[in-house]
Amino acid sequence: MKIRYWLTALFALLQFSAVAASGPIVQTQSGRIEGFKQDNVDTFLGIPYARPPLGELRWQRPLSAKPWRGVKKTVEFGPSCMQVPTEGFIREFSEDCLTMNIWRPNNTRGPLPVMVWIHGGGFVMDSAATDVYHGQEFAKAGVIFVSFDYRMGRLGFFAHSALEGNLFKGNYGLMDQIKALRWLQDNIIQFGGDPRNVTVFGESAGGMSVNILLTSRFGRDLFNRAIIQSGGGRDVMLGLQDWQTAKQQGENFAQSVGISGTDATALAKLRALPADKLVGNLGLFNLPENAASYSGPMIDGQVIENPLTTAYGKGAFARVPLMVGATDADIGFVYRNVETRTDALSIFNDKAGAADKAYPDYPPKALAAYIATQQAMIEPARYVAQAFAQHDVPVWQFRFGYVASANQGKWPGALHASDIPFVFNTIDAAYGDKVTTEDQKVADTMLQYWVNFAKSGNPNGKGLPEWSNYDAKQDKILWVAPAGAAEIGSIVDPQQAQLDLVEGLAE
Repeated sequence: MKIRYWLTALFALLQFSAVAASGPIVQTQSGRIEGFKQDNVDTFLGIPYARPPLGELRWQRPLSAKPWRGVKKTVEFGPSCMQVPTEGFIREFSEDCLTMNIWRPNNTRGPLPVMVWIHGGGFVMDSAATDVYHGQEFAKAGVIFVSFDYRMGRLGFFAHSALEGNLFKGNYGLMDQIKALRWLQDNIIQFGGDPRNVTVFGESAGGMSVNILLTSRFGRDLFNRAIIQSGGGRDVMLGLQDWQTAKQQGENFAQSVGISGTDATALAKLRALPADKLVGNLGLFNLPENAASYSGPMIDGQVIENPLTTAYGKGAFARVPLMVGATDADIGFVYRNVETRTDALSIFNDKAGAADKAYPDYPPKALAAYIATQQAMIEPARYVAQAFAQHDVPVWQFRFGYVASANQGKWPGALHASDIPFVFNTIDAAYGDKVTTEDQKVADTMLQYWVNFAKSGNPNGKGLPEWSNYDAKQDKILWVAPAGAAEIGSIVDPQQAQLDLVEGLAE
């Protein structure tokens, strides 16, 4: 048994050596990099797109990576950004984490469309290296796929009076995202990509990041299309902190670790703290109960000038084609604790009677979860779609309701992030040998919509069910139905009356 193991290991090593010796080489502005070839795809992992934000560079906007001599091997993911370890997540964490990953078709002659993925995780966890985020299927479909890591938690989002002197402050994780997009504008042509055809897309915190980039004067000129998956769009749950609140929270944290004062000495002490002392006790959502622990985007007056609701309401966003939507049982795990149907509907105040007629006869807790999903994700997606349509910007709205065969009968619907393996066609990584033919059909369809959109600005194409442009009067969505691929298609939103009530809560 041991002999066979070592022979297998030796064979794998020889294979890797052969691949490494003949890997594709690309000249970037910082230096040459060498990736590897696999399954007709060139892959480059762990490319530095900025200088490590260490020491004095902690809580500074990212600086360009220092040039290197020779050829840098880019065949392994870089460390994930600092976060609290979670069960099953075994990657290395480091403050030195500002790296990028690129998948492209072999023998790329270009220029090819570029798709840039921003991972989620509530701005406190996750990594671009997560298995279901790998971009090989996008590359096989004829686009260049890019992902990157960005600072999170208190290392990525931190306010303090000692940082007031900096023009750019607070939203360091968002500045990393902007830096990565600028790096692509300068370098992606060397990979065969088209810097004039960049689609930025993300889910959850990644989707919220896309909302912010669309409405930020520093982000909106760096891409040409956008896709928001479960990224909200209003100031509900995924809302932004005001600067004063964020600053007070940062100073409270400093005091909790024995650092008082608001001068340069206090800042030096904060920068000297070990990174693992900064990542604990963080809340996922900007809710009242998380007021002391939330760490995420804030209105800094530069990168973010206005709340999202205000920016979209004023029409202050990039006029680029958009796809936007959510899963049908999205973030309902964040809901009010209720005991009765009356409790669940009390959120509608004087419209509770109308809500009683509009909503199905679900058990109270299930109903509260259903409303929470609408309030946090589904209605805000419609709000964003309406803003784009109002300004005659092409927009398509979707709702993902398919549940993987492995989870059918276990889940109340398509949960938060459950669309990702289907969009990426990485269902094998998510479900292994439990993948069915129907799962694969849905994955093939979702991937093709996303790729078509990146290529042409329109998700429709040969062999796909028609996806109607969003129009507020018709209120049509692409419904990715629980029944599977045969039932995917455009329908009038069945939640229209309910969402009208939820919209009233935001006004």
